[in-house]
Amino acid sequence: MSAYVNLAYDYPVLGAFWTILWIFLWVLWVMLLFRVIGDIFRDDQLGGWGKAAWLLFTVFLPFLGVFVYVLARGREMGNREIQHAQAQRRAFDEYVREAAGPGNRSAADELAKLSEIKARGDISEAEFQRAKEKILH
Repeated sequence: MSAYVNLAYDYPVLGAFWTILWIFLWVLWVMLLFRVIGDIFRDDQLGGWGKAAWLLFTVFLPFLGVFVYVLARGREMGNREIQHAQAQRRAFDEYVREAAGPGNRSAADELAKLSEIKARGDISEAEFQRAKEKILH
């Protein structure tokens, strides 16, 4: 093993490669750990004691805990992630529909609104006629 370490530092590019590889693996590990912890809290089927046990297992024995969690509950973890993404998408779509206002206005509603604007004096008769033609055609 020490021959590989010496070899890595005999060539600075190889040493940099190993450093980058270890940093990448460490970041990947931290992301997986947080994803598992987030999934523990997101799971509605798991009770409070179950969540506490999994959380303690992943915090005090992180490598083993995450490995066992992914093996035992990995398939459901993916399904929960998909359901969460779909729920977020539905909530966003509903918000956009709500913010955009009523989109299915009839021509009669548009003409009534246009007539109201003309009655207030905000538009002239010529503008009213142009807008009315646009709505009717």
